[in-house]
Amino acid sequence: MILGTVKGNIVSTRKCGNLVGFKLLLIEPFYGNKSEIFVAADTLGAGIGELVLVTTDNTTQYAIEREAPVDAFVVGIVDAPPQC
Repeated sequence: MILGTVKGNIVSTRKCGNLVGFKLLLIEPFYGNKSEIFVAADTLGAGIGELVLVTTDNTTQYAIEREAPVDAFVVGIVDAPPQC
């Protein structure tokens, strides 16, 4: 799992039918290399600037509960950022 900050939204006019209902977000990792921004699907309603918990790789299919071409999925919104 990855802790990351939502940096933006992805807007598409056409997408796979199995992705209907998912919001696509740009996520910047909270720890590590900040330049490795990636796309994650979301159904929780996370917004720009929020800290989120993202599951990746093969565990993603268990989280989304349906077949979809997704390899990163938001599974939680963090209420308070960690103290560093």
